[in-house]
Amino acid sequence: MSFREILHSLYHGWDQRARVFRFSLLTFDVLSIAFFLVSSMIRDEPWIYWVDAIIAIFILADLLARFYISNRPTSLLKQAVTWVDIVVVISLLLPVFFESLLFLRILRALRLLRTYHVLRDLRTESAFFQRNEEVIQAAINLGVFVFVMAAIVFVAQVRSNPMIANYIDALYFTVAALTTTGFGDITLYGTTGRLLSVFIMVVGVALFLRLVRTVFQPPRVSHRCPDCGLNRHERDAVHCKHCGRILDIETAGGQD
Repeated sequence: MSFREILHSLYHGWDQRARVFRFSLLTFDVLSIAFFLVSSMIRDEPWIYWVDAIIAIFILADLLARFYISNRPTSLLKQAVTWVDIVVVISLLLPVFFESLLFLRILRALRLLRTYHVLRDLRTESAFFQRNEEVIQAAINLGVFVFVMAAIVFVAQVRSNPMIANYIDALYFTVAALTTTGFGDITLYGTTGRLLSVFIMVVGVALFLRLVRTVFQPPRVSHRCPDCGLNRHERDAVHCKHCGRILDIETAGGQD
């Protein structure tokens, strides 16, 4: 088996080795995001730049491997996750050669968008995910929005707003604005800050309400109706609620 075939089996295969490899990539993503958040609260130190560079090398290696095994490499340039990786790599490598640029931290938060790339594997490999797909997707949408908006607040306000000293301050404000709690201990300066607050409240509340609605609505499963095409049904549905066709939804029996 050639090196290209080995890589292809790791990225697209269904055996245990491929699953372990893909979830190892997910673990790396989670750890790298955690480092980005923690490093935002630490003074710029030389070791942070070198850790950034090491992370960038791993991300770049993953990106190049995906191009190498693709039958149509140019099609990858149409995927948002590819450009996210390119932008993150650039943002990680630049501070090694130049003075640290604060606005680059927002680009690193975009790494969270890779979460959506993992959903494809989870749909087929995790029974728990299949049972709770809508809830998990709604939670991911809300989580990505919160952390990316907190990064925007941090970058936009940290130099001019003494109440935003680190990423945690920005995250605290974002959650307070999203839940419309409005403690008032942290506010954003200027017209841009007010508009940003409005955007967080309007979009964030909509995502939060969607998550709450999904949590409390009856659980559904994916099963495409051959007549009308409706693909989400109650777990114990016998008929399609849209067209009335008799459905044959596989169940595990009992309470599941």
